[in-house]
Amino acid sequence: MKKVQRLFDIDPWKIRTTHLDKENRRLQESLTSIGNGYMGMRGNFEETYSGDHHQGTYLAGIWYPDKTRVGWWKNGYPEYFGKVINALDFIQMKLFVNDREIDLATIDFKDFDLELNMENGVLTRSFVVSIDAAKIRFTFERFLSVVKQELAVIRLTAESLAGEAQLKIVSKLDNNVQNEDSNYEEMFWVEKERGHQEDSSFLTVQTIPNNFGIEQFSVTGAMKHISSVTGLQQDDSLEVAETFTYELAANQPIQLEKRVVILTSRDIPEAEQSARALTLLNTYDGSYEELLAEQNAAWAERWALADVLIDGDDEAQQGIRFNIFQLFSTYYGEDERLNIGPKGFTGEKYGGATYWDTEAYAVPMYLGISEPNVTKNLLKYRHNQLPQAQHNARQQGLKGALYPMVTFTGVECHNEWEITFEEIHRNGAIAHAIYNYTTYTGDDSYIKKEGLEVLTEIARFWADRVHYSKRQQKYMIHGVTGPNEYENNVNNNWYTNYLATWVLAYTLENYQKYQAEATVSISSEEQAKWQDIIEKMYFPQDQELGIFVQHDTFLDKDLMPATELAPADRPLNQNWSWDKILRSCFIKQADVLQGIYFFGDQFTPEEKRKNFEFYEPMTVHESSLSASVHAILAAELGMIDKSMEMYQRTARLDLDNYNNDTEDGLHITSMTGSWLAIVEGFAQMKTQTGNLSFAPSLPTKWEKYSFHINYRGRLLAVSVDQENVQIDLKAGPALAMLLYGKEIMLSATIVVPLEQEDQHV
Repeated sequence: MKKVQRLFDIDPWKIRTTHLDKENRRLQESLTSIGNGYMGMRGNFEETYSGDHHQGTYLAGIWYPDKTRVGWWKNGYPEYFGKVINALDFIQMKLFVNDREIDLATIDFKDFDLELNMENGVLTRSFVVSIDAAKIRFTFERFLSVVKQELAVIRLTAESLAGEAQLKIVSKLDNNVQNEDSNYEEMFWVEKERGHQEDSSFLTVQTIPNNFGIEQFSVTGAMKHISSVTGLQQDDSLEVAETFTYELAANQPIQLEKRVVILTSRDIPEAEQSARALTLLNTYDGSYEELLAEQNAAWAERWALADVLIDGDDEAQQGIRFNIFQLFSTYYGEDERLNIGPKGFTGEKYGGATYWDTEAYAVPMYLGISEPNVTKNLLKYRHNQLPQAQHNARQQGLKGALYPMVTFTGVECHNEWEITFEEIHRNGAIAHAIYNYTTYTGDDSYIKKEGLEVLTEIARFWADRVHYSKRQQKYMIHGVTGPNEYENNVNNNWYTNYLATWVLAYTLENYQKYQAEATVSISSEEQAKWQDIIEKMYFPQDQELGIFVQHDTFLDKDLMPATELAPADRPLNQNWSWDKILRSCFIKQADVLQGIYFFGDQFTPEEKRKNFEFYEPMTVHESSLSASVHAILAAELGMIDKSMEMYQRTARLDLDNYNNDTEDGLHITSMTGSWLAIVEGFAQMKTQTGNLSFAPSLPTKWEKYSFHINYRGRLLAVSVDQENVQIDLKAGPALAMLLYGKEIMLSATIVVPLEQEDQHV
């Protein structure tokens, strides 16, 4: 078991520490990130911090196309890769006491306190410094409004605990920002306009030109300040900055509130941004307490549906809430032009764009704890990008549509060949999300038209990507990378072959069902071809072992459990050469088991058990997506301790820095795994057949857990303790469902004994 790296105290609702860890400042910044779906930032300091850290502020949908740079160009490469870009630093408030700048990297300080309140998204920090004869406590409070999405609010309180001093605060909109992921010295923004109007200032910037026909984004930040006491105020003619000077007397605190509005050209044309931003600053009035009250109410409404209560394990409780908080800070479904970036607003790694993680892992969670239109917007996002997916397929000389590995626009923005053009299983995840939405909600309005358009083009891709082996008289798919990215360019990855066949069958089934209403046409010749592929697809299996073989030559490897690895070897991707990893048997994340998770109703209990017991011991779980699938399957197989081990890993992956990479940013999309591990794992919620069922178990350490789900116009509350399972119908009509395999009619409340010992498959 990896030794965890825990920087924050265990608390059910807070991420809190009284220690500034200068050696791990980047990790602290990642873990105290905040966002509101429109914008977000790492847990950076408002004042100067000259020590090692990563200053990062990011805006939804704002990015830059960077030239693909490879040593040897291959036909089919995308011209550019997309990258999220660091935006205006609008929180900046430099502090000077008696003309000495406050910098916690170099100055002595005491009573440091850092706290992220997950109930309302407020980040609070305080510390005490002694300058000359004065002893001053500074307190910063910051939140990004989830009610007024363009608004950021920062309140600084300065109080002299002893002595007198002169305090100077320089509050600024700073465009002097750079990215950390690549092009380290390059500036991505140019100033277009600045100005001052009464008590407000603004700055408009635009992304630098590019050679790929991608629009240049414009961003305007506008700020104003509200001071609790009168001080000397100055505007800086050289910068968009305002300076406030105060005479601090003992025990007479002053407060300076900074309000910032951010607008982008995604919503407001550049020519209108400054006027609109200044208007919003004045429109978004009210006191700090009033703005905070509406923030509290909005988050309380979210938590009322989404919260998962765990009794008896505060580590687990903190983990699930942290993950839900960061997911909702990244995406709450308001904008169908957006998706869920794997780093959200917390870092630049992975380009900050859209991955298949959303469809595979986020869709099932959002279906359960948000309104159906949230998930439908995720489906619309992919439908809107269908023409670009068709372009991606043509780039490879193939028919149909190939959804990208990484994208902002739908055009492939990733330039690592073995991932971008071999990891094509992601195409099936897009189709599976449509299936998931339809079977969960019972709403077939999407699949009849837009859904079938997407499914048909994905099916055409698979039908063109397979080849027929005359020797085997089977269809095969060669030259792919499965979910296990620790193997590249393999032949007949079982999961990819299975997923391709399922897409063809699912598309045919729904086309035949909705043909009269469909907006696509599939010829009888195409249908016959697809059916032939379905019937003759090759699947590598081993009858003696009773397993589906990960790919053609997997069993020829030197097979051994991951427990035989030396601790110094892990994580492999930070200690081994890529050549050594590719030749090993070790599995980065669920591969065969990903298919068994997706299509659990299509496999026998024995098939699930044998495959789990064969593959899990070789899995090193070095993908953030790995633990949740294993937690769900282990719970289904009655392996509660293994399931709990995997839950702990997915729930606290970032909080405990399991993979030693959280300083780069949080693993946002994989955060859904903790909810899935509880609801689809311990509670065994299943909806694949269009019928709702539960078969709960209780982890040994826990006393109780409970959660809510939305399901087909109903609100259900599920509670599991050491003796009973209780399900309450909180809203909506009666529901026929299964509980421990028995049919029940849920009309109000039902209580049954917990069947802990019988919880197998």
